[in-house]
Amino acid sequence: MKRYFVIALFILLGTLTNPAFLQAQSVKITGEVSTPLDLKLADMPAFTQTNVVRKDRDGNDHTYSGVILAALLQKAGVTLGKDLKGENLTKYVSVEASDGYQVVFALAELDKDFTDRTIILATIMDGKPLAAGDGPFRIIVQDEKKPARCIKQVTGIKVVFAK
Repeated sequence: MKRYFVIALFILLGTLTNPAFLQAQSVKITGEVSTPLDLKLADMPAFTQTNVVRKDRDGNDHTYSGVILAALLQKAGVTLGKDLKGENLTKYVSVEASDGYQVVFALAELDKDFTDRTIILATIMDGKPLAAGDGPFRIIVQDEKKPARCIKQVTGIKVVFAK
């Protein structure tokens, strides 16, 4: 019994000191922003929470709660709304996970003046915090046929001009 406890303790310590685990405890919003942000879970309730229902791979519906990604970008000073025109339409958002996986969104895909699709940075699924393998932060894309851009363990969001 003592041996199993020691093994479990080493696994726990290894997880807690793993850079990927530590890094995933916040999301940095950087790049073409006027105010870079370093968001922690404790910061999220200060924003309006939005629910998005999305099916998992088995076809089961799940309700995710989080903050609309455009609202977070707006807080960081990203050009959106009536000012999103001309060269600003060449901007894109790169989202990175703790394991290096990345997805990209055109900035216009996130703006309510261009689309009715809701994209959130979720912290809750079905009323509970995201599981360790999914969170603590996850992008959820409403009504997208494939979940490839519903990126788990988000650590960074970078706004970039296309070249």
